[in-house]
Amino acid sequence: MSVDFDRPRDDDSDRSGEEPGPLGRGRGAEPDTELDDREDTAETMDLPGADLSGEELGVRVVPMKRDEFTCSRCFLVHHRSQLARHEGDRLICRDCV
Repeated sequence: MSVDFDRPRDDDSDRSGEEPGPLGRGRGAEPDTELDDREDTAETMDLPGADLSGEELGVRVVPMKRDEFTCSRCFLVHHRSQLARHEGDRLICRDCV
């Protein structure tokens, strides 16, 4: 027999009148101890190449161009075509308006 799930329910004919019992862990469910073992293993595992304390980061800073501005809300540098509002010395981009 096919069931039309899109039709509205009948008054209460779909219900058996029985209240569902309390939710439990299920039949024969035992606590999952494997999950706890994984957490202990994750804390002691050393990832290869994870020690970056001796590394130095080199970042090239490019000065802002004449046709760019820094948004006073998101602090990103945008092209002047993205300028939406100019409130005093505060410049606001289209994304933040």
